[in-house]
Amino acid sequence: MSDFDRRKFLKSAGAVAALGGLGVFGTGANRHAFAQTGAANDLPRIIQKTIPSSGETIPAVGLGSWITFNVGNDIELRDQCADVMSAFFDAGGRMIDSSPMYGSAQDVIGYGLDKLGARDRVFSTDKVWTAGDGAEQIAETSDRWKVAEFDLLQVHNLLGINENLPLLFRMKDAGQLRYVGVTTSHGRRTEDLIAVMKNERLDFVQVTYNPIDRKVEDYLLPLAYDRGIAVIVNRPFRGGSLTERLEGQPLPEFARDLEAKSWAQLILKYLISHPAVTCPIPATTKPAHAVENMAAASGLLPDDKMREQIAAVIGVLV
Repeated sequence: MSDFDRRKFLKSAGAVAALGGLGVFGTGANRHAFAQTGAANDLPRIIQKTIPSSGETIPAVGLGSWITFNVGNDIELRDQCADVMSAFFDAGGRMIDSSPMYGSAQDVIGYGLDKLGARDRVFSTDKVWTAGDGAEQIAETSDRWKVAEFDLLQVHNLLGINENLPLLFRMKDAGQLRYVGVTTSHGRRTEDLIAVMKNERLDFVQVTYNPIDRKVEDYLLPLAYDRGIAVIVNRPFRGGSLTERLEGQPLPEFARDLEAKSWAQLILKYLISHPAVTCPIPATTKPAHAVENMAAASGLLPDDKMREQIAAVIGVLV
């Protein structure tokens, strides 16, 4: 980002802190607002990111459900997913993301929310993924989550965009939906997404981004920042292959300056320190990893120079 963009971002972060009666902390040139993620004083202090279209803030790390929550009706595995959700909420998380293409994940999330009594704690995020009747699919998704209204629905991988995006805007106008978005993954159809971002007043986009897959840094992320569109990051660990490749490799010395205790935390800090990024959504089957991921949304974040160091080190190792 340019120096102007960095100053603009820091100004907005400070404004969030002032409005919420919060503190601001940081290292070097990079400072960030933090807030308690609930009324209880024993909850961790988690970095909050602002949704530009509304000014609402959400915790800077979320939870994905691709593959990990597709466990069918196995009650033991469903309970394990509920344990992941419980650890995520207790660590200060809110956004959980799913899709109709994720097998049983939507049902499993609904099961977990019921078991935990956590419907008031979740920022519910799902997708419409059909070239057919989008309204019918959304109704099915709602039944699986057992929610009356989603926080965010997204047109998944631009499928049926000409029919489904107007449907979502109509739902938002009718008060049946809070936010509207569009997704891509694996770096596909980036130019098509950019065209939609230029022509529609989206609240969110979702893209693949990590220290290896950096294509979106060139144009898409600055465009989202300038257009006031929140950015969700999918595949922050490349579906787990990135952290697997880094396993056993020693962390660079500067990771201690960021209070990063794992490669996963270092990658997430790299992502959430970008001014345009709102919330990466790593997926996991382990409660301890959910806690570890949420811990990346606390403490110090890298400045521009250190972000380049992170990308360079990881690029050499993988």
